[in-house]
Order: sequence, then C-alpha cells, then structure tokens
Amino acid sequence: MSLIRPIALALIRDDDRLLVFEAVDRSTGEVFYRPLGGGIEFGETGEEAVRRELREEIGATDAWVRYVATIENIFVYEGRPGHELARLHEVVLADSMFYGREPWSGIDDGGAIQIVWKPLRDFRDGARLYPDGLLELLDGADPTPMLVNDDLVRALRLSGQR
Repeated sequence: MSLIRPIALALIRDDDRLLVFEAVDRSTGEVFYRPLGGGIEFGETGEEAVRRELREEIGATDAWVRYVATIENIFVYEGRPGHELARLHEVVLADSMFYGREPWSGIDDGGAIQIVWKPLRDFRDGARLYPDGLLELLDGADPTPMLVNDDLVRALRLSGQR
C-alpha cells in the first residue's frame, strides 16, 4: 500500500521570479521545476521542515517563513504513482546573497540539484512547474505578501462571508 507523503515547500520570490530546482523525469524525459523543500518528518511542523530543508539544500540559516496554503498533488514520476500534500510557505531569505545568484548547485537527498531563479512567465509559456496548481495560486496572489490561507478561507466560510 502506498502512503500520502506530506511535504513542505518554500515559495521564495524575487519580483516575478521563483526560486526552484530543475529536474528530469527519466521515464518520460520531461524537464520540470519545483520549489525547494521536501518531506515533513514525524513530529515536525511544515515551517520547521521548510527551515530544515533550506539549511540542507542551500545552506540558508535564517529566513522569515509564513504558511500560505496546501495543495494536493497526485502524479506519476519515473513511472510510479505518487500522492503528496504540499504545505506551501512564503519565505524571505535573510541573506540577500541568494537573490543575486544564478544558477547554482544545491543538495537534495545527498545528490546535487540545479537551483535557478525562474521567471513566472516561463511557466505561463509552458515550462512545467509542480505541484500542479501552484502557478495558478501564484498568479492569483499578490506577491508581497501572499494572502491565500486555508484557515482564513475556512473561517470566512464558517462566518458566512465569501
């Protein structure tokens, strides 16, 4: 039996650019991009996972982090089905050095990853951004700050407001 994997992703923006890593699905040859982040460990909050993943992947030790939304992601990668609940967090890195870098190598699960600042227009023009639904969320949100929040939406629905 397969399990649903909880992950936490960092939405790090610089104007109309998003910090992502580039990957290739070897079974299809598809090149795609995903924000930095990874699995939430047992007993760890989404925010703690984002902070840990940023330390591990790019060496960022200080950041402002705020929960934004959750996206459910059902997909096939390398020929295998996957199912994730992606907790999305808006992140501002304290070290401005990261905002001027073009592309660089980071570390994910012990292997090297290519990290790039990708303009959102590239995704609108067909470059693949995962999880599905993320581009629509980003396009509908004011980039500074994002105000999409499941708890806020739920509270408004309970109060009868929309």
